[in-house]
Amino acid sequence: MTPDELLVVGLDLEGRREVHIDEKPMDQWRQLGYRHRESVVCAACFYGLDGVPQGTRVPLVSRGRIGGRRRPHFAHPPHMTPPGGHHPETLWHIEAKLCLQRWAGSLPGVTEVQQEQWIPTRERRADVHVRLADGSLLALEAQSALITDQLWQRRHRDYAAAGIQDVWFMRPGLALPHVLFAEKVPVCVLQLTDRTARVMCGQPHQRIGRWWETQDPTVYALHHPPCPGDDTQEETTALADLGLSASGLVLPESLTRKLADEHRKIRERVDRARTQADEDNQRRHRLAAQAARRLQLPVVSSRRITPLRPRVATGLRTSTPRKPRCAVCAGPLSGALAPYSTHIAVRDGDGWVDCLGRPCMAPGGEEVVVEGGGELDGVSVQEPEGDLAGEHR
Repeated sequence: MTPDELLVVGLDLEGRREVHIDEKPMDQWRQLGYRHRESVVCAACFYGLDGVPQGTRVPLVSRGRIGGRRRPHFAHPPHMTPPGGHHPETLWHIEAKLCLQRWAGSLPGVTEVQQEQWIPTRERRADVHVRLADGSLLALEAQSALITDQLWQRRHRDYAAAGIQDVWFMRPGLALPHVLFAEKVPVCVLQLTDRTARVMCGQPHQRIGRWWETQDPTVYALHHPPCPGDDTQEETTALADLGLSASGLVLPESLTRKLADEHRKIRERVDRARTQADEDNQRRHRLAAQAARRLQLPVVSSRRITPLRPRVATGLRTSTPRKPRCAVCAGPLSGALAPYSTHIAVRDGDGWVDCLGRPCMAPGGEEVVVEGGGELDGVSVQEPEGDLAGEHR
């Protein structure tokens, strides 16, 4: 956390509200601060945070100048800072709540914004409570310290039970709890220095195996929100460009277009990969069928044709006819498929399936029997047609 973020938030005792240095010109704040009217005090000290007795009034000094190294800010008078100073989490949390309150109040469709508001069940108190014009309720949470999965889940479920959608903003440098990703909750890192938000997106997953058959192929592109365990990528946007709706955070149009374009490209790659896989599968089976037919041809020489003859059993031993097996996978063949020396390719919803991509034995180890067409594990199959005995379709 940079020093620019460790700013003191003022409390206007006359208006009983938290105030920020940007709300008025510097000369007006000086008239309300230390050694003048003294109606603007440190909010953290007044609330009794960081070991300070509750109700402590510490008038603030307004500091800063145009073009200075630090932006204008409130500060404690000399020798009036609490022992050890205020914790960074304390300062960030108070300023973040004020920042989110002002941001939410500026959005269209927002009718009510309050800080530290109890939910109807009085089990939780939202950092910033927001009511939309359609009656939807939201809780904006400024998380300044690391939170456990169990604690976050309890808070999230309490909000859900009360019909409130929670939206989370994290302090910079804080470890991101991946439980939020598991719950598909958008996560932003709130940068108070320049009033920006870093939206966390998941980086593309590695494409391995038959990746194109994944139910949600968008994970192989930049996606939001991230999946648990994802490497994340930050997309910085002005806080003013974000919005709120009944479903939670609304991303800016530029980021929405970027994600949609990434998803469109990966879907095109999925279509190409599926088409190529189907073509490769059919080609392999054509070659396998041709190899099976060649195994059934007689031996040809330049002088005469020597037909293949079966062995004759001799002595007391009796020969047992060998079970026909597939020339591709060596699995057992039913009697109906024996003339073709290979399993028949079948067509399901995604493409061709046969012994190269499907077990050759039925459940329980029984031999797969396909006679006159019918159903094979819920997949329609047909007898091969034409003169290409054993050729897969």
